[in-house]
Amino acid sequence: MNRFFGMLLVIAATLAGLVVLSAGFYLAAGWLGWGFNALAGWITGSPGVSRAAVYYGASVANVLTLLLVVLMISSSLLTVAERKWSALIQNRIGANRIKVFGSALGGIPFLAADALKMLTKERIETTGRTRVLYELAPMLAFAPVFALFAIIPVGQGIELNQIPGLAGAAASGAVEQIALQVSRTDTGLLYLFAIASLQVYGTALAGWASNNKLALLGGVRASSQMISYEVSLGLSLVGTMIAFRTLRLEEMVVAQGNPVLGPVPALGLLLQPIGFLIFFASAFAETKRAPFDLPEGESEIVGYFVEYSGMKFGLLFLAEFAEIVVLAGVITAVFLGGWHPILFEGWLRQNLTPFWFAAVGAGAFIAKMIVMMWLQLTIRWLLPRFRFDQIQKLCWKLLLPAALVNVFVTGGALLLDPSGQLLAWIGVLTIVVIAVLTAAVGRAPAPAAGHGAAHAAAGH
Repeated sequence: MNRFFGMLLVIAATLAGLVVLSAGFYLAAGWLGWGFNALAGWITGSPGVSRAAVYYGASVANVLTLLLVVLMISSSLLTVAERKWSALIQNRIGANRIKVFGSALGGIPFLAADALKMLTKERIETTGRTRVLYELAPMLAFAPVFALFAIIPVGQGIELNQIPGLAGAAASGAVEQIALQVSRTDTGLLYLFAIASLQVYGTALAGWASNNKLALLGGVRASSQMISYEVSLGLSLVGTMIAFRTLRLEEMVVAQGNPVLGPVPALGLLLQPIGFLIFFASAFAETKRAPFDLPEGESEIVGYFVEYSGMKFGLLFLAEFAEIVVLAGVITAVFLGGWHPILFEGWLRQNLTPFWFAAVGAGAFIAKMIVMMWLQLTIRWLLPRFRFDQIQKLCWKLLLPAALVNVFVTGGALLLDPSGQLLAWIGVLTIVVIAVLTAAVGRAPAPAAGHGAAHAAAGH
């Protein structure tokens, strides 16, 4: 019982910390936006409000807070979290040898140790490499992750004058929306598909430019796997485009706050359960992590990155964990309601100021991301890897046909009932069927004991 209440206390403290952190992000965006406006007014000699200056200032703050704090720090912490979580699953102690003043601090000092290790490692490079492409490959593998996270709407937009300390901005007409989103683009999911497809170049070039047959084999495997699953990945989100009638991620999040079945909100997971499963499986394959880690062989120490060392290898390694963060953010925005707290949202909206309600929403977004990141780490250490032929069959014979059927069912349901209630009921029925089938598989009888087991029993 004490352990249960301790876990509740830790969860409550974590949620409170995320809300405070999100409030700090909003303050940074608002104040830096207002600072850019003041600087623009001083340079041009006009004391009025420039919406463009406010927007650019807020965008700079979002780059510093969302990309550097949320994305980079989360990716770094995941390297420690995976060590500790895998140790817990395998009944080991985990990383605990590096201590500060006699305390392991949950393995956090390993972040500094990893950075120092990567910086001080000797640069070993093959003589027959294609130098330009060899140097460019790690950057091509890492850069698209930043571009993808830039369009994820972590927090909803609030007026500049609703931020503490900037109430006077209302008198000067500053009504620029401050949102925790680096870039707001009309293309939305199309931009997501385009940038995600660029990641294959980094892995392919890393394998080809290394002048190593094993690296080339890993690059070819990675390319074929990523290109194959991009098809089902894109089709899995077509249903959400049809259901929400938009390409913009922030508009999808807003639409998920509307009720569809009584008080039940129109979550993407409710309207598109099949699309969610297909997207999660396809995106997981795109990250090239177990059970989809066919491009590399850990026991043989081979893969498309086998000829990389030092910080070049560190970039390829960190890009893998950054992809986990981006995948969690996209799933949260498209399927899990984004910044909507889901529970007690009406009460929170009535009793909190717009600033603190937005901070609670952003904290809820990050909390959902943490849950999805934990799920990815768990799957990575619980499931065995597939064979290469199984991976291709899963994509072309199961996920792709299911994605096509999902698109036609979604379009037909909305054609018959534009309100979306029919689509929601289909989603509920699908979730129930999946739950029943999963429970039935879990209760399948164990195979009968063989002849040898009978001889080993007592009395033989």
